[in-house]
Amino acid sequence: MRGLSIFAAVLGSCVLANPAAPAQTNAEMPSGVVAAPHAGPAGVDLEWTPPALAELGRQAEVKSEFTLDRSMLAVAVGLVPDADADLKQAAAKLDGVSVHVLRFPAPGFADASQVEGLRAAYHLRGWKHLVNTTAANGTAHGEVTDIWLAMDGSNVRGGVVLVESPKTLTLVTAAGNLSPLDIMHLRGHFGIPRFESDHFGDARGQ
Repeated sequence: MRGLSIFAAVLGSCVLANPAAPAQTNAEMPSGVVAAPHAGPAGVDLEWTPPALAELGRQAEVKSEFTLDRSMLAVAVGLVPDADADLKQAAAKLDGVSVHVLRFPAPGFADASQVEGLRAAYHLRGWKHLVNTTAANGTAHGEVTDIWLAMDGSNVRGGVVLVESPKTLTLVTAAGNLSPLDIMHLRGHFGIPRFESDHFGDARGQ
């Protein structure tokens, strides 16, 4: 619970200070990154992924992806034990989840510029970015977790979780009328990776 409370506090402060990021032109983006239309908070497009993901997919040894719509999630939520009330409540708010997992032949095989292209694409959309600062400093077994939140006032209309490890990339997009704490309760379920929550911070203030 300590991790949940810390992460909730960080997210709460981010919600109160969440100015919209200025849009960037294609000329300002890293090489190979194409500007995508801004995704409004009213609807997170589960089908959209950054162009860099397709490039990374061609480098992967194994690639898997799936999407759970509201009806599929409703069935899955029905299987959640009543004792896990927080998970059931959070899952009931989901409109859909899309999951992409890439596994590479060797550590460091993925093109680092393309991985940065993934991050740049969500920055372009103006979504709130949080990063696992402990992992970013190289002390969490080489794994870095980024979270982007599509905010509508104090509500989260969707989010993206990117988990980068030496041989694997997992990109998950979740849509729904969520709270910041709901994102944490959903870890480890419906394809959303389980990640640590104690050391997240605003990516601008690491």
